Amino acid sequence: MSLLEVIALTAADARAAQEGGADRLEVVADMAADGLTPDPDLVAAIREATSLPMRVMLRANAGFRTTGAELDRLRRAAAGLADAGADGFVLGFLDSSGHVDAGATGKLAADTDPLPWTFHRAVDHAADPAQAWGAVRAFGGRLDTVLTAGSARGVDAGVDVLVRRAAEDPAAAKMIMAGGGLRRKHVAVLSAAGITAFHVGTAVRPDGDWEAPVDPALVREWRTLVAAAAG
Repeated sequence: MSLLEVIALTAADARAAQEGGADRLEVVADMAADGLTPDPDLVAAIREATSLPMRVMLRANAGFRTTGAELDRLRRAAAGLADAGADGFVLGFLDSSGHVDAGATGKLAADTDPLPWTFHRAVDHAADPAQAWGAVRAFGGRLDTVLTAGSARGVDAGVDVLVRRAAEDPAAAKMIMAGGGLRRKHVAVLSAAGITAFHVGTAVRPDGDWEAPVDPALVREWRTLVAAAAG
């Protein structure tokens, strides 16, 4: 079973994603900062607009580190976002050395239980991505997805890494959601390696512009592409 996740910034984005056949939404605010935690009112509006599952970002700044004060705010925010309709969350932090911050991530993940969660692309920006991948896999529990491009520079640079990780461990292949500069040409290669989940943002907006709304026709093209690659 393949999965196409679409980034939604508004209720209109969510409706368009559902019309185009998306399987899941990632709900964020402020893509100028690569996606921060949205307001609960936006999550509630999206919940009213669509029946699609939605994972909501828990991230307070444009980097991949967090402070104690930020973490406290995010832990409090998680409950309100769940009440507003979040079906799951997207989170993950690095420490000052560039390694996965298991303490901060684990605390926030515990507060989101029993909802599932995605470890986001912080894994691609770690000082040692291979070590970080192992640290992320160690979380277990309700972690069921790792959003990764295989490289901080995007899928173009990381596609071989993703293929290798999937080939080495079929269980890992089931957790990988390829995203971060994902292009249509990547889908067949990644699908052949056993990766079945794909994440798109600007690819389903006219001219690849975050200021443009999600286009259901573009979502439909991606949904068809992903389904065909899955066979």
